[in-house]
Amino acid sequence: MSSTRVLIADDHSAIRAGLRLVLEAAPDIEVVAEAADGEGAVRQARALRPDVVLMDIRMPGTDGVEATKAITAQGLSEVLILTTFDVDEYLFGALRAGAAGFLLKTVEPGNLIDAVRRIAAGDGVLAPEVTRRLLAAFTSGPALNPASNPFLNPPVRPELRALTSLTSREHDILAALGRGLSNADIAAELSISEATAKTHVSRVLAKLGLTSRVQAAIIAKEAGLA
Repeated sequence: MSSTRVLIADDHSAIRAGLRLVLEAAPDIEVVAEAADGEGAVRQARALRPDVVLMDIRMPGTDGVEATKAITAQGLSEVLILTTFDVDEYLFGALRAGAAGFLLKTVEPGNLIDAVRRIAAGDGVLAPEVTRRLLAAFTSGPALNPASNPFLNPPVRPELRALTSLTSREHDILAALGRGLSNADIAAELSISEATAKTHVSRVLAKLGLTSRVQAAIIAKEAGLA
């Protein structure tokens, strides 16, 4: 089994040490580096190309949201936010920046390990504490009104227009993402391999100019596909 390579970014050395102990207790996870701020996280991600960056939000200098935006824009790694702060500003900012997951530091060790594996496999992960707010945002206003949707930066319509570039199968994939299905679930539903499902998801993201499956799920709901 190949190892999932993880970069830990947090400004507290004790927290980084604790996270390293938790993650490296799993035989299939390797912590390849640590960073004490967002700038260091981007630099290390560019040099090492880890599978997952475990990213804190509040750090000196470049914060976790800006670092996430830089990492995902360059395709350097998937980003899993791990923060103490359960506030909408950070949740929505992280998802807009392209984070594939958002967890709180109260997460149990086993659940954190599982989340890292899922993010590395191409799935998305959200803390149960924030999922209800995520769903509520979809009913907060008119579907195509950017001001009513805290997840997307305007304009919304270019992404929706790009839907015409998707094949029939890619529309099915996008609809599945809108329903929150994992790659394994998509594979089972469409009778394809998990690797093929992951490839289709990557193509959908590329065609729509998105950086995470969470953003794709939002677009699917905006378009009425899910």
